[in-house]
Amino acid sequence: MADAAENAQHYEPEGLLERLKLALATMGRDRGRLGPEDLAPLDQFHSRGLDATIELAQALALDDSTRVVDIGSGLGGPSRYLAETYGCTVRGIDLSPPFVEAATFLAERAGLSGKVAYQCADALDLPFDDESFDVAWTQHVAMNIADRAALYRETSRVLRPGGRFAIFDVVAASDAPLHYPVPWARGPEASFLVSAQQMDRLLTEQGFRSLSQVDSTQAGIAWFAERQKARAGQSEPPVLGLPLAMGPGFGEMTANLARNLREGRAALVQAIYEKS
Repeated sequence: MADAAENAQHYEPEGLLERLKLALATMGRDRGRLGPEDLAPLDQFHSRGLDATIELAQALALDDSTRVVDIGSGLGGPSRYLAETYGCTVRGIDLSPPFVEAATFLAERAGLSGKVAYQCADALDLPFDDESFDVAWTQHVAMNIADRAALYRETSRVLRPGGRFAIFDVVAASDAPLHYPVPWARGPEASFLVSAQQMDRLLTEQGFRSLSQVDSTQAGIAWFAERQKARAGQSEPPVLGLPLAMGPGFGEMTANLARNLREGRAALVQAIYEKS
């Protein structure tokens, strides 16, 4: 995709794996098995964190026979949660080599290497055969992709008929410009929000049928407020958190996302679609 190089640069923190290992050692967790709750402050790279992943998973009928593709898998938190909780087999793709490397390391530490695997790939050119998966999963990824129709078409290609597409994304809520930087973009040149209505139309055009759509904006606003309150009561920032992956400027990015939600410039939507 035309925006792939810029997106990869935004999400390629140097020395991520080394910093991650050091953080775990500082916490006394350099050995032993790591579970979803241990890593949630770091690897649930989206608004509302682990709660959003749990709710999206609960909207699906998942079991140990379910094959999932996690498009934009990041540090692998959601995919490991699905494998740990439901026994799903998950294949994650991401543009960022440091994220793929870190996700693979964390899967090993979680004892899930046999259930989850990650590789560098483009969401518009998935390295999988047609109809390979029962579920496609994406959280806070589509905002970086200009050719949204191509994303949905490629997702449809790798899903079996009747397969489900689970989405948790930021969408445009008005014509007002966003406050930047935000977690997915430092400026408007890398941000491609569509409204929930536009998203639905594009998905329908690619052969998807809407099963459910939930506005999670108010829950997101409350979640950001709770996080801000918790940080104000901390003498030091947590050792394990998203700034480890995205740098010290991540606080400003998340504050701007919360402001965009409060001001009605952006919204959060959870949606489940079915491939016809």
